[in-house]
Amino acid sequence: MQDPSSSSLSLGATPSRFQFNRQLWERFVAIAQPYFYPTGPRQTRVYLGLLLLLLFVVVAVAFWLTVGLTLLGRALFPDFFTTLAGQLVAQVMALLLSWMPYGAVATLAIGGAVAYRLRRGLQQRWSQWSLLGLLLLLSFIVNGINVSISYVFRFVENALNQQDANTFWQFLSVYGVIIVAVIPIIVLYRYVRLKLALRWRMWLTEHFLERYFSNRAYYELDSNAANTEIDNPDQRITQDIKSFTAVTLSFLLDILDSVLTLVAFTTILYTISKPLTIGLLVYAIVGTAIAALTGRRLIKINYDQLRLEADFRYSMVHVRDNAESIAFYRGEQLEREQVTQRLLTAVRNFDLLIIWQSLIDIFQYGYNYFTRIVPYVIVAPLYFAGETDFGTFTQAAIAFNQVLRALSLITNRIDEIAEFAASINRLGAFYGHMEQPYVAHQHEHRSEIQTHIDAQLTLEKLTMLTPNSSQTLIQDLSLQVGAHDRLLIVGASGCGKSSLFRAIAGLWTNGQGQILRPEVRDMLFLPQRPYMLLGTLREQLTYPHNYQHPEVTLLNVLEQVNLGGLPERFGGLDTIHDWLSVLSLGQQQRLAFARVLLSQPRYVMLDEATSALDIENERHLYQLLAETETAYVSVGHRPSLLEYHHRVLELRGDQPWQVASSAAYGRKSSERQVSSPFIFHKG
Repeated sequence: MQDPSSSSLSLGATPSRFQFNRQLWERFVAIAQPYFYPTGPRQTRVYLGLLLLLLFVVVAVAFWLTVGLTLLGRALFPDFFTTLAGQLVAQVMALLLSWMPYGAVATLAIGGAVAYRLRRGLQQRWSQWSLLGLLLLLSFIVNGINVSISYVFRFVENALNQQDANTFWQFLSVYGVIIVAVIPIIVLYRYVRLKLALRWRMWLTEHFLERYFSNRAYYELDSNAANTEIDNPDQRITQDIKSFTAVTLSFLLDILDSVLTLVAFTTILYTISKPLTIGLLVYAIVGTAIAALTGRRLIKINYDQLRLEADFRYSMVHVRDNAESIAFYRGEQLEREQVTQRLLTAVRNFDLLIIWQSLIDIFQYGYNYFTRIVPYVIVAPLYFAGETDFGTFTQAAIAFNQVLRALSLITNRIDEIAEFAASINRLGAFYGHMEQPYVAHQHEHRSEIQTHIDAQLTLEKLTMLTPNSSQTLIQDLSLQVGAHDRLLIVGASGCGKSSLFRAIAGLWTNGQGQILRPEVRDMLFLPQRPYMLLGTLREQLTYPHNYQHPEVTLLNVLEQVNLGGLPERFGGLDTIHDWLSVLSLGQQQRLAFARVLLSQPRYVMLDEATSALDIENERHLYQLLAETETAYVSVGHRPSLLEYHHRVLELRGDQPWQVASSAAYGRKSSERQVSSPFIFHKG
């Protein structure tokens, strides 16, 4: 089988095809493996081999623990172990004389050697393997205790039937001791499982975030983009990862518990009745097959439900983020209709989920209730014939139910498995797209704009298309912006002014030609609506860097951009507010200029960065910018911008672009006496 870690995940899977198949397994391994072992060629086999070896090591430890506790109990309570638990001591002594001690020692030695051999891959991963090993060991212990309880109740029932009070109270006391001992073990088991799930979630979330913010994958996978195939990445990171880590551990441990239960109690059941054991196996296999078939449909429904719930939640977030605009338009009724429509879509799908779940419940309840009478039907004739004792009824019922529970893991939890499979598919598709964020949007022979690092900004025969190649925005543009140059870009709306900035930033690559520019860290892009991060005023000023500036420097810069009163108004530089809401657009634009003054980049790209400012504030900010001797390129419509720039690039849609000096362009505009790109607005 191809190593999932090295194979590319399918990006085009549709929810209707999601089922229990190889793709689901590959996606699961690709997500689960990195926390425990590095990915790479043939590394998945190593990872799965380590899991199997860990299981054998835990078995070896459990073997020596059982032997040690039995011998210790015989030493401390010789009368009890000789009289009532003699068979247990005899079995342990027989095991010590067999090959098993040598096998256990060899397993521990091999485990240590393999761990040492793979220490580089396991570096910084010892804690997760230790916690997982502890969980497996605790699972073994709990299963051993359950087996002991079945024998205890067999002796209790026999003592009651034979009116043997002494034996009855002795074994009832043993049961009390077992309960006292098992409670902290179960609590520890639950604590370790939740702790490991929490650590795994933290690590996996950081792993996804690292990929999400690498190579601008978050931009390519923007759920607002029309061509995206990944919906609601926020839900996949915040909720699906949480579900994945918790449910994976739960299912992994439940499967192990089922295997241990199956081995232990099938042995007990087989000694009681061979027909009962065989009938149970057939019954469980048929039930599991039926559950697996119905589960395929549930995967699709659960996948759709996760997506629709996320869409509904996003519609509410969208209203919150655009509340003022909606209020201005008085668009409450339309927004309510759209939100309600998304809710109804989610409810209709959930109604379908309820129907299918009800059908499965009919099968599950009938499947489980019918099995309660089976042990009595089969064991009763043996008891009436004198072939077994009365306590066998209780032990057979316990063993039968334990084995049935183990064999019916899929049958009883098919709805959870279906939801889990849907979560794996969502995370797997998301993970694959982050690994290759452009794959879904690239054509085989589509040309791309080439970007190279250089000291100056230069455009060479640049032809730029829209991402879907439906329109040519710019044709054969060649231009150089020197180290202290100041260029103004004008043109009608939709001619490609802002798109040119996207190409320079590397966000849009569809087209031909070359862009030579400094490193992105040496450039600062100021959009019309500046980005306000969730943080303090100090962090707003230093964004996108994390430089430490003296407080006096920050206060001075705020004074320079006419925002000196902000610290006092909002309680200092280190208080957190929703800056997008508490600051006007004009204040946000001035704050963006403060970032320029602090970071002092080599190039500043201003996309209508003063559109919300009055003429005086605009002049003041451009004068501050000119004093830094930073090269800048502006996109704008105001005639007042001409005096702050050396040259003007006019983009004219289908007509050839033109470059002229600011003075020449101003004279030409006056002579034509047309609005061109410059439009005066009253107020």
